[in-house]
Amino acid sequence: MAPFRPRFYTRLEVNQHNILTDLWVSYLGKVCDLTSLVKKHKGDVLLKPIIEAAGKDISHWFNPQTKDIRTHVDPRTGCVKYYTPYGRFLHIPPPLPRTDWDNNFGCPWWKDPAYEVGVLATKTRRIRIINTLVDQEHVLQVCVEENIWEILRRYLVYNAHAASYTWKYNGVVLDMNKTLEENGIADEDEEFYQLRMDEEQYMQAIHLYFNDDLTEA
Repeated sequence: MAPFRPRFYTRLEVNQHNILTDLWVSYLGKVCDLTSLVKKHKGDVLLKPIIEAAGKDISHWFNPQTKDIRTHVDPRTGCVKYYTPYGRFLHIPPPLPRTDWDNNFGCPWWKDPAYEVGVLATKTRRIRIINTLVDQEHVLQVCVEENIWEILRRYLVYNAHAASYTWKYNGVVLDMNKTLEENGIADEDEEFYQLRMDEEQYMQAIHLYFNDDLTEA
């Protein structure tokens, strides 16, 4: 059995989830759906920084070494406190002792794996998918970590029977369990930039050839 693979998301996909009823953020390479957190604590003023960060990457809130919220020495108390320049938010203790602070919430939201829905792509690429049966093409933005099966899943919105095609690049059948790079489809973005070439004009293309064994949509 193939090992579990998390789903990869682009920054654009995360950014699309930017309202109260559909609120995602990314941080330290993770993509988290905080919609249920916001719903649970509806009306709490400590949600404000989280709501303002909807659809954005908040890695700058964190210490990359500790994977926890950044800290600083409070000039008033001399104690190490969480550093929240954008405003104190949910599960961050108050700067001074208070009788109304309830710390019986268990795991803070940023450490709770229940909110994780996937992984943020380190980089994205654009690739042309050409259906030779009907002579149609579409351009997909994909994550460099995705294998061809995962790219196929993205393409299903254009062709529900995509699995009934053989996927080829330069006439060679692609290994569906490998990434574009692993299949010899090199990422040429940097080279195009250095040579000032139009990447749209020279975008690599994957050709799909119908197998005549139509799968069910």
